[in-house]
Amino acid sequence: VDFGNWPEWPLLAEWPVYKQARAAGKLTVRVSFRTPISLWEKQRELVAAEGRGDEWLALGGFKGYADGSLGSSTAIFFEPYADAPETSGLFASDMFPEGELERRITAADAAGFQTSIHAIGERGNAVILDIYERVAKANGPRDRRLRIEHAQHLRQSEVERFARLGVVASMQPLHAADDGRWADKRLGARSRDSYLFRSLLDAGAHLAFGTDWPIAPLDPMAGVAAAVTRRTLDGKNPGGWHPEQKISVAEALAAYTSGSARAAFAENDKGTLAPGKLADFVLLSDDPLAIAPEKLETVRTVLTVVGGRIVFDLAAAR
Repeated sequence: VDFGNWPEWPLLAEWPVYKQARAAGKLTVRVSFRTPISLWEKQRELVAAEGRGDEWLALGGFKGYADGSLGSSTAIFFEPYADAPETSGLFASDMFPEGELERRITAADAAGFQTSIHAIGERGNAVILDIYERVAKANGPRDRRLRIEHAQHLRQSEVERFARLGVVASMQPLHAADDGRWADKRLGARSRDSYLFRSLLDAGAHLAFGTDWPIAPLDPMAGVAAAVTRRTLDGKNPGGWHPEQKISVAEALAAYTSGSARAAFAENDKGTLAPGKLADFVLLSDDPLAIAPEKLETVRTVLTVVGGRIVFDLAAAR
């Protein structure tokens, strides 16, 4: 659960409600609760008093923002937008006053917390990678798994730095199916540097997939389809938008499962089925590895099991 940039509200109001649901046994999904980076000191106090939680509900770290979005022309790039030459985007409020975000990330990291920063434009990603590199040098080596949320537009130099620095590229492939309808007009030739799934994997970077719900539909199989086919929602790119960045079904499934588990320091408990791990799995209507990629969007969840308990049964829901 990502509460983005709503200062104070998450810890004051939302966290107690989740704790009540956990105590009553009402949770049917596992929750990693992330609060705004501005609250890192308050969350440190909370962790000292209560601990970080358990396998159902945990305080998972912090979220901050480097820039805005491509749709609003506020994702920050090194060069102006092709269709709005008066702007190259904006840095988010978390970046001000200058140096404040880096100070907070450095302090939170020194205290052992994980940080995830929203960065969409190529300049936003480059700046956050710069910060992460300085944080690692300042605080010394450890398994920190710093994350960039979205990582949508990257120069090749940034692709290589994701791998070298061990930064997790936490991406949402369904956005590519949406943005691909109009990103060429907005970015011109730079659109080729969008959603570089293949390049990141080939470079050895850690890839984790999600949906970004409620911004995009909460349907992992639609995301798998988008990563594998790169078809756009308007149907105008049947062979894929920048098809050289397609990945395999197995790679997309891994990014959604084991990749996301690793991004949350949970690979010993979930992400794959193995003795001793949590019994979390879904039963699908079709084998995604055996059907044509164009059919992936039609795959439905038949059964969802969390902790060995059925929490969704399609037959019963009908």
